[in-house]
Amino acid sequence: MHPLKLSPLFAAALLAVGVSASAQTLSIGFADPISSADPELNNHAGDRSLALHFWDSIISSRDGGKLEPALASSWKSLDDRTWEFKLRTDIKWQDGTPFSADDILFSFQRARNVPGSVASYVGALRTVESVTAKDASTVIIKTNTPNPNLPLEIASVYIVSKHIGEKSKTEDYNAGRAMVGTGPYKFISYVPGDRAVFERSSSYYGPKARWEKVNYRYINNGSARTAALLAGDVDVIDKVAVSDVERLKKTASVSVYTYPGLRVLLLQPSFRPGPNEFITDNAGKPLEKNPLQDLRVRQALSLAINRKAIVDRILQGTVTEANQWMPKGTFGYNAEVKDIAYNPEQAKKLLAEAGFPQGFQITIHVPGDRYPQAPETAQAVAQFWTRIGVKTQLQVVPWSVYSGRANKNEYAVTALAWGNGTGEAGYGLLNAFASADPKKGRGASNWGHYSNESVDKALDAATVEFDAKRREAMLRHSVKLVTDDVGAIPLFHYQNIWAAKKGLKVVPLLSDRTTAIQVSKQ
Repeated sequence: MHPLKLSPLFAAALLAVGVSASAQTLSIGFADPISSADPELNNHAGDRSLALHFWDSIISSRDGGKLEPALASSWKSLDDRTWEFKLRTDIKWQDGTPFSADDILFSFQRARNVPGSVASYVGALRTVESVTAKDASTVIIKTNTPNPNLPLEIASVYIVSKHIGEKSKTEDYNAGRAMVGTGPYKFISYVPGDRAVFERSSSYYGPKARWEKVNYRYINNGSARTAALLAGDVDVIDKVAVSDVERLKKTASVSVYTYPGLRVLLLQPSFRPGPNEFITDNAGKPLEKNPLQDLRVRQALSLAINRKAIVDRILQGTVTEANQWMPKGTFGYNAEVKDIAYNPEQAKKLLAEAGFPQGFQITIHVPGDRYPQAPETAQAVAQFWTRIGVKTQLQVVPWSVYSGRANKNEYAVTALAWGNGTGEAGYGLLNAFASADPKKGRGASNWGHYSNESVDKALDAATVEFDAKRREAMLRHSVKLVTDDVGAIPLFHYQNIWAAKKGLKVVPLLSDRTTAIQVSKQ
């Protein structure tokens, strides 16, 4: 074997990005916490980003709903309730076991009910009535209602092996015993709250992974991520702290990549009737009736927020104001919905009309280790609400605590950064605004348990509509319904911002996911 010879220019480039020519190791500092290495436990951004390295879906989706072959090479509808998926026959699990239709059947069944899940994938499977194997390489899916969006929905479900998965629990995935996938990388180790390490899979059926080894580090604090990048401890960081963006753009050894984002930060008021320990009168006594159930109170709270000030002062122009859950130019965005005015005087009048001329007290809960600038934003919201008489406190809690309590609707107001990962409004409508009903696979992230029969009917109509133009019109209608009812309080849409050492390029893959797959040498 001849020794590898590098041109002086290429060698210099490798030195510039701090990547070893022999190890070809990439180190990523990422912001989203990971609840588990189990790819079917929780539909969380961090979990999904990690899973993309090891696992495939039956088909793959990209922003805007673009579908591409993955484990299935082709698919078609046989009638309005029957779909046929032809699977690739050249795929093996990383232990050498052939991939087959039985793995699809097992995965779809498992994803419906993983013990301990707080963000289930059941919504993606809500219209799946049955999944059968016509033969080892053909899957037939029958739906309980016509659903033209079925391929896009099931593309979010990762496929695990039956022969390992049927004898494994979530802890087996975390320990690595069950981490035998079909993806471009092989699992080495996972330390919760710290990092995952993986290496290129030589048996991957697709294009060879660019990096031999990946060190995937969880660094929650934005400033700490920037420091790690500048110190050479990592090669790439995501969700760049807004205070560091301009500085990094002026740093010769760093490249900053900014792209329009799909993720919206919104507040979810609790619609739970009766007293709530986090809503009291001005003397601290719990109110017998939840004021957030009154439309006028929700309108007042939304009008009291100066979104432009939040965008300009806290996020320093790295986000855009939101008046609905989808950003402009996306499928289902309603251009007729106007920006929400900042009108504290009108907010006070609405409170008085609702029977709270002197206001009341309330607490906002927000995770401190998940959504960039969410605590700072919530603090600003607390000040705006206090100015109209709703004396507001902020409690910042760890995601591990927050996700469970928010999912049970125990708080008064929660923050949700919804990723809109399919690129169209139906995904958010199903998961964040439809009435919470686990049996129907609806409202998995509707933490305040908002419920509007008209919104649910709009979802039903959009689900079965095969004509794209009519379906989009239905989704636009649903946006207006939620907006008029203040089912949630949208604040802003994030941009996707990565920074990398010179010589590396980062491109978007799916929503705001961060993976080694997105990083290449320039």
